[in-house]
Order: sequence, then C-alpha cells, then structure tokens
Amino acid sequence: MIRILLAEQAPLLRGGLVAFFEGAKDLDVVAAIDSGEHILRTALNRRPDVALIDIALPGLDGFAAARLLREELPDCRTVLMAGRRRTGDLRRAVAVRASGIVLKDTSPGALVDAIRRVATGQRVVDPDLAFTELGSAASPLTEREIEVLEMASRGASAAEIAEDLVLTIGTVRNHLSRINRKIGARNRVHAIRIAEDAGWL
Repeated sequence: MIRILLAEQAPLLRGGLVAFFEGAKDLDVVAAIDSGEHILRTALNRRPDVALIDIALPGLDGFAAARLLREELPDCRTVLMAGRRRTGDLRRAVAVRASGIVLKDTSPGALVDAIRRVATGQRVVDPDLAFTELGSAASPLTEREIEVLEMASRGASAAEIAEDLVLTIGTVRNHLSRINRKIGARNRVHAIRIAEDAGWL
C-alpha cells in the first residue's frame, strides 16, 4: 500500500483526487491538507511514502515544502503539481530534489502511474514541462544576484539582505541596480516578477 499525503489548495480538486485515489486498491490517502505550512508536521505524524504537492500552495509554496520534506523525511518521495507550463519549474523541482513534477491537467491514470513509479524510486517529469525548460533562456544573473533577489522577493529590506549575506547596504543596492539593468526591469518588484516568470528564482 502506497501512503499518500496530498497538499492541494483548491477544495474541489483536493476532494476529487482523494475520491479517485480511494478507488485504487494500492493507494491510501493518509492526509489531505490545503496549506504548505502544515506539510512537515503532518508528514512527520502520518509518515507518507509519497507527498503530492501543489507548487502554488499558500504560505509555504510547494518547492519550499519539498525541500523541507527532503531534509526532514528523506524516505518520503515528492511529486509536485504545476497548474501551468512555466519556465523554471522543472529546474526548481530538481533543485529541491523532488522525485517528479506533473501538470494538473494530466489524466488521472497518468497521475496514479506517476505516484506508483515514484514510490519505487523512479523519477517522473511531464514531457511538456521538459520541452518548456529546454526552450528557456539561461539566467544572466550571478549566484549572488539571485541570492539578493530571492531575499528581496520575500520582502527583505536592503539592510536585512546586507546583514544576512554579510554585505554592506551599498553593495546590496549595487546588486539590485545591476539586476535591473541586466534584465531590463523598472524596479525591484518588476525584477522579481521577470525573474520568477523566467524561472530564475
């Protein structure tokens, strides 16, 4: 029996998936939740074999939740669900060491097959996401610039970024200015949106 933790924010989809999985003799949904912030505690309590996680969860997103599960419960395999084909999602899934990533519009049978394959240690990647990734542009940002922009995307001020990364405030502001010039952004908010849409964050 494959024990599944389902984390999906849409009640209708969450309920539909639970009902569908209950019809499979080898699948058992041990928890169905709607927020990323409850994933780790629920997983540690219920000990699922596979966590099926919506990447757009409120609070803690699916990528961050997958990273936490990998660190705290490495025996649990993670399959991420993406609502659309977006450049960078596959790269981010690989970075957090998820076992698979599928689109929400995949067929129920293909989703069950992905869960079964991941439970045996295989990896699953939606072909459309793979082709989207292959056609994407490489990031023009340095590793340090990405660190600065990631912190900015979480609402950190220049002073907070400087303190966390052991930089001066002037250096942080220079990084942000360089980022804007490199990617043609009008300001910090615009730069974050461009980088997220391109999959660089």
